[in-house]
Amino acid sequence: MAPKQKAPVYVLGVGMTKFIKPRGKVDYTELGFEAGIKAMLDAQVNYDDMEAGIACYCYGDSTCGQRVFYQFGMTQIPIYNVNNNCSTGSTGLHLGRTMIAGGMADAVLVVGFEKMFPGSLQSFFNDRTNPTGPTVDMMKATRGITNSPGAAQMFGNAGREYMEKYGAKAEDFAEIARVNHEHSKRNPYSQFQQEYTLDEIMKAPMIHEPLTKLQCCPTSDGGAAAVLVSQAFLDARPHLKEQAILIAGQQLSTDGPSLYSRSSIELMGYEMNKTASKIALAEAGVSIDEIKVVELHDCFSANEMIVIDALGLSDKGKAHELVRRGDITYGGKMVINPSGGLISKGHPLGASGIAQCAELVWHLRGWANNRLVEGTTAALQHNLGLGGAVVVTVYKRADGKKSAPVSSEEVGKRNGLGYNPAVEAKGFTKAQVDRTRSKDARSEWALQDTQTKVEARF
Repeated sequence: MAPKQKAPVYVLGVGMTKFIKPRGKVDYTELGFEAGIKAMLDAQVNYDDMEAGIACYCYGDSTCGQRVFYQFGMTQIPIYNVNNNCSTGSTGLHLGRTMIAGGMADAVLVVGFEKMFPGSLQSFFNDRTNPTGPTVDMMKATRGITNSPGAAQMFGNAGREYMEKYGAKAEDFAEIARVNHEHSKRNPYSQFQQEYTLDEIMKAPMIHEPLTKLQCCPTSDGGAAAVLVSQAFLDARPHLKEQAILIAGQQLSTDGPSLYSRSSIELMGYEMNKTASKIALAEAGVSIDEIKVVELHDCFSANEMIVIDALGLSDKGKAHELVRRGDITYGGKMVINPSGGLISKGHPLGASGIAQCAELVWHLRGWANNRLVEGTTAALQHNLGLGGAVVVTVYKRADGKKSAPVSSEEVGKRNGLGYNPAVEAKGFTKAQVDRTRSKDARSEWALQDTQTKVEARF
């Protein structure tokens, strides 16, 4: 099926909080507020310009989105609450793009946030059928079940199958984690910023072979946001075209029947990853060989391995050879997860996909000047949720230029913030919040003490 032509949609502004350990000290209202204000400041818009709001979260009561968005203003726009497992954030981006491309809005604010519990993911509704029950049953029927965390077992089993079929070694999976931890040193928003040797990663506590603890993403609290706009909205603000990033291709795919083919690799969504990548690249008119920067859903190193394969970044069964050649980091064929990925940056489910978007936007603008891959013309984002859904997105600059470094001093002048948010995780002032919240429909009762709490963290 040929990809349908869609009206252009741009990412005009992005913002995010630091990703932190889930200790219950920061509420989702603060995370969503901080991310949303930062994205609107970046886009140089007021909340009154937004014609719809999309809230992305997995762990929270119904209408948490309204609770967050009402802090910006009570303008009576539609607000959607999205939950699609670990691909929730990028599902929100897909919804926003669909609305704008379909002519239903010219500007949409997408905010992802998550306040999580420490430890591995748990099911909260034990009195009803679990949506991933058939997946767990298939794992039990093929590889058995241990006392390890369920997600680690499923992805670890996929890694085992990759080793059995293609000859990958445990060291190859550890190398993926080593690279991601090393990358995170240059990301000010990353939950962890410590570099490890390959030996340290190999000798970390074993969770589910071949996955050691340092190859597994942590649970996290965090928020991220993006302002999506139409061509008409951007044309009315020509001075912002240099920072606008085109969503050149995008596909949200769900599982095919191969999911239950008794393959541990297929059980982790291999087919939908492959399908989404093919469609998104075709819509963007981009060859996979043109992709030099990738934000890939590395919830576990094993998933990065099989997804490199599924996306076509390597020949089938050759992802481990790409890793061994150093082709997933600086100086190689491409850079995968310059942000540090989920393994090191963290994984607040509702925010993760939007944080990936922010990272790639900063790269294409040239703002991520401490970790930039110069000359990039297109970047690829992959965000996966079991159950299942995957979103693959291809981004390009609106002006068609290649990425080139922009000094942080110049960025601070352009955005009026005085600093470069790609390399410094700073905050905002009361005056900046005041010019961003709705002019006529704001409510101090809705805001409560959120702004004060957020500013206190700065």
